[in-house]
Amino acid sequence: MARPWPEELRFSKADKALHVRFDDGVAFAIPFQTLRVESPSAEVQGHGRDQKIIVTGKENVQISAAEPVGRYAVRLVFDDGHDSGLFTWDYLYALGQAEQSA
Repeated sequence: MARPWPEELRFSKADKALHVRFDDGVAFAIPFQTLRVESPSAEVQGHGRDQKIIVTGKENVQISAAEPVGRYAVRLVFDDGHDSGLFTWDYLYALGQAEQSA
């Protein structure tokens, strides 16, 4: 089965969310706060199992830039200076699903 591919990424400062639509028809609105506190970076996730850092105080974080990384991911630059997480399409899809079921 083919993995879903993003057809649109739209960043909304007004509702502080990344709107992403995939080619399987699924669309998500992922809050910037969720993207920041769930960043796939080692700074947040740690360097091994059970090392995740709990990030707080990011309710008003914004995304100041988004940079494509090859054809598989996007690097998000947050206005608090965090920029080391590479958000793969699979990871964005999983975050969207988790946000939708929360």
